[in-house]
Parts: sequence; structure tokens; C-alpha cells
Amino acid sequence: MTPRVSVTPEAIDLIAKLKAKYGDLMFHQSGGCCDGSQPMCFEKGDFKIGQSDVCLGSIEDCEFWMSKDQFEYWKFTHLTIHVVEGRGSSFSLEIPLGLRFLTQSRMFTTEELEDLSPLHFLED
Repeated sequence: MTPRVSVTPEAIDLIAKLKAKYGDLMFHQSGGCCDGSQPMCFEKGDFKIGQSDVCLGSIEDCEFWMSKDQFEYWKFTHLTIHVVEGRGSSFSLEIPLGLRFLTQSRMFTTEELEDLSPLHFLED
């Protein structure tokens, strides 16, 4: 199956460092406002997921969530999570390190669209 979200080697390294310090992690793709549209990394459970969120899959065993409304705009898009130097304006765990996660995107190919990994929703 074609994953909806993937991660660069640089982001893999940062996720490993954050896991070593904080334990299990989760991601939520910010929809804008104060955070721009950066993916935010939290200790698992520190960001409250609700019925209005959808899980696109996982990166490095960390669930990757996005609001359903935002997903409607991005549903034909593959996301690659990368890391760059610079401080983002969010509560994401990497910010004190002078780094920030960054979402790079591209449209799925026709072949990929026919074989996308399933979405997951918060269970009642």
C-alpha cells in the first residue's frame, strides 16, 4: 500500500532523539494560524485528538493526525516530513533545539491513488 505520509532521514534522526528524551510521540499537522502549517510533535496523548481528526498513518511508530477539514484539501497529496534549522512558532517538542519539522508535499500519482493506505479515525 502507498503511505500517505513519509519521513526524511534527517527527521528520522530527530524523532529518535525526541523519543529518547520524551518516550512515545505523536504528530498533528497544524492547519495554520499561529503555527503556519508545520507538523507538530507532542508526547503521545498531550494533544487531544477528537472526532474531527483523522490519522493518515504513522512515521517512525508515531501516529500522524490531521483535522478532517484540512484533509479534504490535502487528500490527494503525499506528505513528507523533513526537518530544518530555525525556530517555529509552536509548542512542538523540537522547537527548543533550534529545529522545526516541515511538511513537503506532492500530488499522488494515478497509480498511488489506486493503492492508498487506509485512514484511521478516533474510536468511540
